[in-house]
Amino acid sequence: MVLRSCLLGSIAADQLQGTCRAPLVNCANTPSKYRHYHILQSAPNSVEKSNMDAPKEIFLKDYKLPNYYFDTVDLSFSLSEEKTTVSAKISVVPRVDGAASPLVLDGVDLKLISVKVNGNELKEGEFYLDLRHLVLTSPPSGNFILETVTEILPHKNTSLEGLYKSCGIFCTQCEAEGFRKITFYQDRPDIMAKYTCRIEADKSLYPVLLSNGNLIEKGDLQGGKHFACWEDPFKKPCYLFALVAGQLESRDDNFTTSSGRKVALKIWTPPQDLPKTEHAMYSLKAAMKWDEDVFGREYDLDIFNIVSVPDGNLGAMENKSLNIFNSNLVLASPETATDADYASILGVIGHEVSLSSNACRVTCRDWFQLSLKEGLTVFRDQEFSSDMGSRTVKRIGDVSKLRTYQFSQDAGPMAHPVRPHSYIKVQTHSCVCLVYQKGAEVVRMYKTLLGSQGFRKGMDLYFQRHDGQAVTCEDFFAAMRDANHADFTNFLLWYSQAGTPIVKVTSSYNAEARTFSLKFSQTVPPTPGQPVKEPMLIPVAAGLIDSSGKDMPLSSIFHDGKLEHVAYGDQPVYTTVLRVTKGEEEFIFSDVPQKPIPSLLRGYSAPIYLQSDLTDDDLFFLLAHDSDEFNCWEACQILGRKLMLSQVVNFQKRNALVLDPLFVHGIKCILLDLSLDKEFIAKAITLPGEGEIMDMMEVADPDAVHAVRKFITKQLAFELKQEFLNLVKENRSSEKYVFDHTNMARRALKNTALGYLASLEDEEITELLLHEYKTATNMTDQFAALVAISQKPGKARDDALADFYNQWQHDNLVVNKWLALQSSSDIPGNVENVYKLLSHEAFDLKNPNKVQSLIKGFCASPVNFHAKDGSGYKFLGEIVVQLDKLNPQMASHMVSAFSRWKRYDETRQNLAKAQLEMIVSGKDGFSENVYEIASKSLAV
Repeated sequence: MVLRSCLLGSIAADQLQGTCRAPLVNCANTPSKYRHYHILQSAPNSVEKSNMDAPKEIFLKDYKLPNYYFDTVDLSFSLSEEKTTVSAKISVVPRVDGAASPLVLDGVDLKLISVKVNGNELKEGEFYLDLRHLVLTSPPSGNFILETVTEILPHKNTSLEGLYKSCGIFCTQCEAEGFRKITFYQDRPDIMAKYTCRIEADKSLYPVLLSNGNLIEKGDLQGGKHFACWEDPFKKPCYLFALVAGQLESRDDNFTTSSGRKVALKIWTPPQDLPKTEHAMYSLKAAMKWDEDVFGREYDLDIFNIVSVPDGNLGAMENKSLNIFNSNLVLASPETATDADYASILGVIGHEVSLSSNACRVTCRDWFQLSLKEGLTVFRDQEFSSDMGSRTVKRIGDVSKLRTYQFSQDAGPMAHPVRPHSYIKVQTHSCVCLVYQKGAEVVRMYKTLLGSQGFRKGMDLYFQRHDGQAVTCEDFFAAMRDANHADFTNFLLWYSQAGTPIVKVTSSYNAEARTFSLKFSQTVPPTPGQPVKEPMLIPVAAGLIDSSGKDMPLSSIFHDGKLEHVAYGDQPVYTTVLRVTKGEEEFIFSDVPQKPIPSLLRGYSAPIYLQSDLTDDDLFFLLAHDSDEFNCWEACQILGRKLMLSQVVNFQKRNALVLDPLFVHGIKCILLDLSLDKEFIAKAITLPGEGEIMDMMEVADPDAVHAVRKFITKQLAFELKQEFLNLVKENRSSEKYVFDHTNMARRALKNTALGYLASLEDEEITELLLHEYKTATNMTDQFAALVAISQKPGKARDDALADFYNQWQHDNLVVNKWLALQSSSDIPGNVENVYKLLSHEAFDLKNPNKVQSLIKGFCASPVNFHAKDGSGYKFLGEIVVQLDKLNPQMASHMVSAFSRWKRYDETRQNLAKAQLEMIVSGKDGFSENVYEIASKSLAV
């Protein structure tokens, strides 16, 4: 699963199918021991909220094995415009033969028509039904067959969970707990069964009928209907079930596996979108080949379907053999998609292919173990994208995202370990970077410690032991450890401790002994519920650089009372991995002929804050000479952060802002270094983000940080104007758009230079920006020029935005870019413009991607969201109230923007707190999704 936008969804009170047909027992008479057996599912409407107990927290320590397993599940869907009938036939197997206990099935917004056991319809007293469960009080003591018939209303199911209808297409989303909106079931990932699915529908309206596995039968029926039967030969949890029906066409291709088996590949879209699927098909084939080459994982079915849908809570979903994607992660053409869009499609398809050979084969035992599949898969899609482009640039992008989102979450009220101890709503827990991005960093540390070959050995053992099972993070840890006979002391703490470790390093050189010492200390800050932390295993990749800028060969290191040899044989070693496991410890490098400059945390080998005693001169030296390109970029970023923080102090004291000439010289040297990759240059000259700087302040000051970043940008543009103009001129191209690293890098550098120039008050530059906008031959260049033009209010900005909308108003994906650009603008008082956009014909609060673009886009502008008058907070509070009635999952993502309100000054704290208190104490009640984040934010 890839989370991109969670959105849309509500079922009005009169749609709730909670009434029970005879002989069912009315919910009000349900014994308390069965009522609300465990509250896991959201309450998307006022009726369910009013009948609901207070939100309950679910704990990992309370996990218990299910009393019953399911062996086979036969589903039959009769799709129609008014209602859909779902018949389920389930083979039930008790975990302990002969044991008798109630069978509790999850179900939300279902109308139960009948329930049978071994062909006999159950009578009053043999089962109970409430708003969330169907309970069989005394099922047979041995194996039995359970049959249920339910009715659901997909056309009214705007929650986008379960089976819903979007733009005339029936489709499903079952992760995490959507299957309970389709039929009564034990909706938990450790219930794995073999599925068959029969779908029947009107042939003229829904000519394409898809589900998991292989197509085993299809045909016509009376009354203009037809059917299709699908069989998945492998056991899977219900969250991987999928169904799609609609008027779709496919781009077809095939892939031959390493064993010579031919797999049919199909990408399904509405007919008008089919031309935009060429890149997606290329990405699918590339990802399947890479997964075989690098991990030896061969796709195990005869067909791989991808379906593009315009609405969805998630970016993409890995349902076995029937991946369902949000259209913005499938559709691309040079005219409508940017380089970033192309790269995102490549990475997300790589992600879902990896999940198809990973999580669909070995899944998580419970939702606390989510990073077991998602963290591993994010790491694998990062590696795939790195091999398809620039490894350094990809790593820089991933680390930037980690610092922007994950570090912020780790320091806030929603901080929790990669594997949390508890949650109220699984969707709230699963939609955070702590599970995905930090989870990927934990997997990357295995590879750093074991090397590529050792990591592959661990992966092979993991699948050998657990193929077809639902397992835990400890199982993955054990496979890595056992396959390599490795010592992983303290490593499991990465799964159980929240917070970002702070590692401090001091160095010293002993010329007489020819030794160089690195002393480390580590602390993990307190987080909610975890005031005291233990030292963790932190792999620090390190090298030493001599005075000429060359890597020094490493021989041996004295550590923990032992001399450990680094180099063996004739092959020199320039980078070694130091295993920091204690609160304080020292590593002493032997045979060091001169005082070196250490290059620490190469490739960003652990997700930590690193604080070293490197001077500015040392950092400029590393910027110029470090063979680790990531650390070259990091040196530039550290210098930028130090510069910005020093000028923030000047701004707050009302002193004049000053740009260090050495920093300007360093940027100029990067610009003129022809040996550097152009995309790397674009990354290196980009200043740290405002959020990153605010995170380093005791009291965050959005106005000061924004003013300082704006000043430095403008001064660099002024002093390096000619260099930037040259870069724009030298990197233009009128040739046909090509998505490859060389062309992406050229465009990235040109457009970064254009962004700097746009900060200047210069008519010549305005004309240049307009020329670049009007002559652009692809969306990457056109939109970059529009972004540059839109930095300053005025006629040129207004005209360009209007022209762009008129040109692309027919393309929703492009219009979403237009919405996001305006909402995220730093123009003073932009909240008024965003209010106006709420009523624009291009916006729809019920559309997931549009909400993400406009509302989340606004929250991405610290200077406007955190406006001193509270207008940004008031705007978001109003939106959360409206959105929670439509889609609790999306509303919870929006309210999380308030979560770090205590990081700001007292005025802003009071204004943000007032919105959170309004949300928590709402008279109509809020969903569990929103309640969990808002209440935890207030409790910090």
